[in-house]
Amino acid sequence: MVGRVRNMVIVLTLALMPLFLRAIEVGQVRELAARHNVTSILVFGDSSVDPGNNNVLRTIMKANFPPYGKDFFNGRPTGRFCDGRLPTDFIADAIGYKRFVPAFLDSNSKPLDLLHGASFASAASGYDDLTANLSNVLPISQQLEYLMHYKILLRKLVGEKRTNDIIRNAVFILSMGTNDFLQNYFLHSVRSEQFSLLGYQNYLVSCMSRHIEALHRQGATRMVAVGVPPLGCMPLVKTIMDKTTCVESYNKAASYFNSRMQQKLATLRTSLGMKIAYVDAYGIVEDAVNHPMKYDLEETSKGCCGTGTVEYGDSCKGLSTCTDPSKYVFWDAVHPTEKMYRIIADEALKSLSDELVS
Repeated sequence: MVGRVRNMVIVLTLALMPLFLRAIEVGQVRELAARHNVTSILVFGDSSVDPGNNNVLRTIMKANFPPYGKDFFNGRPTGRFCDGRLPTDFIADAIGYKRFVPAFLDSNSKPLDLLHGASFASAASGYDDLTANLSNVLPISQQLEYLMHYKILLRKLVGEKRTNDIIRNAVFILSMGTNDFLQNYFLHSVRSEQFSLLGYQNYLVSCMSRHIEALHRQGATRMVAVGVPPLGCMPLVKTIMDKTTCVESYNKAASYFNSRMQQKLATLRTSLGMKIAYVDAYGIVEDAVNHPMKYDLEETSKGCCGTGTVEYGDSCKGLSTCTDPSKYVFWDAVHPTEKMYRIIADEALKSLSDELVS
C-alpha cells in the first residue's frame, strides 16, 4: 500500500511539472513519466485550458486572432486566451509527448496527434451548464460527451485494451469556475434570483461533484482539480467596480468556493477511490499580485493588451500590446500571461508536493 501511494505521489507530481522546473531536469521528468506509465493528459474546463475548441463554435468567445498567440510558436494565434502557452501545454512538454495539448475539435489534428492527450475545454464554460449556454460554448456535459467520442477514436486506432489502459493511466485536469461567477451569477439574474451567493457556491460544488463522478464512470482514476483565482484582482473587475486594489467581495466569493471545493474533493477521494489533487490557483495569483518582484514581475494592475483595463477576447482584437509581457501578471483584462502560467505551474507543483507527501 505504501509503495502504491508513493507511486501515485510521483505520478501526480509529475503531471504538474513544467518544462522549466529547476529542481528536476527534463530528462528525469520524462523517465519518471515512462516508468509510471503516464499515458496522456485529458483536459476539461474554460479559457484557462482551452487551446482552441471555441474556434469552430458559433460564439464571440474566441481568441484566434492577433495579438493572441504573440509568444506562441511562430507567433501564431491558436484560440488560446494568452500570449503563449497554457499550463497544460507545459505539462505535455515536460512529460515529453508534445510541446502543447491539442484541441479535440481542431480539424488539423490527426488521430495520432490525440493519442497522448487532448483538451475538450471551452472558453467561457463553467461547472454550471447555464454558464456555457449564455455564451453558446461547450458546457461540461458536452465536453464529457466528446470524451466518449475520443474513446471511440482511440479504439479504432489502438484497440479496446490499449484504450482502457490509456484512460486508466491518464491524468485528468479540471479547471473552471471563474465564468460561473463573472459571466453568470454576478452578471445575469437567473441564478442570482434562484440562489443566494452561498447557495450558488454550494450548487457549483454539487455540479463539480457530479462531473467528477461522471469522469470516474468513464474510467478516470487520477484527477487534478484547479481552484478559482482571485476574481477581484482581475483588471476588468477592478475597472467595473471602480477600484484600484483587488475587490474584496469578489475575492471572498472565490475563496469560499475554493474551500467548499476542497472539502468536496476530500469526500470524493474516499467515496470514489480516486487520486485527486487540488491546485491553489487563488493563492498563487494573489501572491504574484502582492509580491511581483518575487517572480520578476512588474505590472500587476492592468493587462498587456490595449489599455489593459477592459479588453479581452474580441475587444482585444488587433490592439497594440505592451513591450514585454513577461513582466505582466495579466495578458488581457482577464487572462494571465504565459509567464504567469509558468509561475502557476511551478508554484502548483510545490504546493501539491507538500500536500501529498506531508
